Amino acid sequence: MRIRTLAAGLTGLLLLGAAPAPPGVSQAALMADGPAPKLSDYRLFTDAGARHPNARVTPYALNTPLFTDYAEKHRFAYLPPGTQARYRAEGVLDLPVGAALIKTFAYPADLRRPGEKVRFIETRVLIHKPEGWTAQAYVWNADQSEAVLKRAGARMEVSVIDEHGKPLTIDYAVPNQNQCKECHQLDKAISPIGPKARNLNGDYAYAGAGENQLVHWTRLGLLAGAPKPADAPRTPRWDDPAEPLDARARAYLDGNCAHCHNARGVASNSGLFLDLEERNPVTWGVGKHPVAAGRGSGDLKDDIVPGRPDDSILAYRMASTEPGVMMPELGRSMTHEEGVALIRAWIKAMPASTGSAGDR
Repeated sequence: MRIRTLAAGLTGLLLLGAAPAPPGVSQAALMADGPAPKLSDYRLFTDAGARHPNARVTPYALNTPLFTDYAEKHRFAYLPPGTQARYRAEGVLDLPVGAALIKTFAYPADLRRPGEKVRFIETRVLIHKPEGWTAQAYVWNADQSEAVLKRAGARMEVSVIDEHGKPLTIDYAVPNQNQCKECHQLDKAISPIGPKARNLNGDYAYAGAGENQLVHWTRLGLLAGAPKPADAPRTPRWDDPAEPLDARARAYLDGNCAHCHNARGVASNSGLFLDLEERNPVTWGVGKHPVAAGRGSGDLKDDIVPGRPDDSILAYRMASTEPGVMMPELGRSMTHEEGVALIRAWIKAMPASTGSAGDR
């Protein structure tokens, strides 16, 4: 299994005898009634550029993450002193009040050289308050010295060199607060999406030493109740060719679609549930007519037609960039060519009997 690596410059060790230790995370700022005007007000990082996490701010990665216009993502979890996350076999870890999840979206100057000459675009912060979770987005300034609160969202042009060596301009969208609520909604309340045990059941390079994330969190006292990794569920890696095609495709749909397309999400009325826990092929689209796709269906009849990706609404909408047609409808402005290719290959390889009456 490949080991996750943190982008160069994100972590570092303080030298003994150097300047006094910086103050810890500002719990007062996290628990305040309103959001902090600047990301640095939370003191989640020890430097203004948010490259060095503060005490009890732990980096993590997901086995299969959401695609966001080829952005790099740097994820961290903060747990207040004296608290632990509790293991859950299904759903997000039980994170204590006062916890925060931090995700920075960034781009290298050249997509062929990840981790080099990286520009931070925005940092999103989910905070667990007594009344529930809140979500805020902070946009980075030009000199990368501070990120400021953007309640109304923003649109930004990001220029990079693509994987073919050609200039690429990305129409990057920072979500507004309502859009944050839409994607992070579970039972009509804001909820984290990514830090599930099965998404964390994989290796990460901590200060150069690879370790399973569930083991690491447990060893540091940040997680209670987790079994050995072999006994915990695991989300497959969508981009690992050693994984079975079916497992990779289901993991991709889980990571990119299931935050809305689940029985408790904003797309629950669609009847199309794409989370890994769903076992019925019809429910995740095989031979299923859309409830109300409108022009989004492209005049196609079923979400998935086994063996025929060209006739499958799911593949059609993933390939589109047209508003009102494209899925996911938020979080991207371009087609994830590799993801679409994976789903098309999966549908093409699907036996015609998949989703037959016996599976309903």
